[in-house]
Amino acid sequence: MNKEISQWFVPIKTVEQASKRLFCFPFAGGGTAAYRRWMDKLPAEVDCYTLLLPGRERRLGEKPLSDLTTLIENLVAEIAPLLDRPFYFYGHSMGSLIAFELARQLRRTGLELPQKLIFSGRRAAALKDPHPPVFNLPKEEFIAALRTYNGTPTQVLDCKELLDIFLPALRGDLTMNGLYRYQEEAPLSCPITVFGGLEDRIATEVELSSWSEETTADFQLTMLSGDHFFIHKNQETFLPLLCQAIQ
Repeated sequence: MNKEISQWFVPIKTVEQASKRLFCFPFAGGGTAAYRRWMDKLPAEVDCYTLLLPGRERRLGEKPLSDLTTLIENLVAEIAPLLDRPFYFYGHSMGSLIAFELARQLRRTGLELPQKLIFSGRRAAALKDPHPPVFNLPKEEFIAALRTYNGTPTQVLDCKELLDIFLPALRGDLTMNGLYRYQEEAPLSCPITVFGGLEDRIATEVELSSWSEETTADFQLTMLSGDHFFIHKNQETFLPLLCQAIQ
């Protein structure tokens, strides 16, 4: 696989002779655009690839996935050629879950593990979601639920044409997240760093702290001001801490 033409992992920051590589995993409905604006803030020696799922951006014409197991099986073969230097996984919300399960699959197949897992806005994988599922709601109720997350721009939610484009990917992602069932395994050997929003009702500090049970190495939890999407609204505080986590 040519590193430049993978349809799954898109390079959004390239560095000649980079000494480290960061993989970013999107939140529900997200693509590469959510992380591109961060790239000039990353350490100079770090290059970055972002997971691009079907049903968005240049893969808009593809059917969105709704099964996490199928996704993870696909990703191992795609990411393996890119693990040629020390690497880190970062995911927000659903992206944290994808990053976590991909790390476990790397271990099962005997591949290198990340230097560190960095999660934000997602309760520990072992915890059941205390909220009613939204992925199977009728369209209008589904849209109303999306508004409470504060992650989808209002101009999208208020525009029928844009909704017709974005809703299939959002529903597929939330189906993948909603149908996930945690399987007991030994903790990973790589450190885990977690960030949370103090006003986030989707992932509380207690729920975030349970990620500590998934590692035998160091664990760190930092709470920042903001709601579920504090990573965007509180970038000036969050991004330096993210850079710190990969240095």
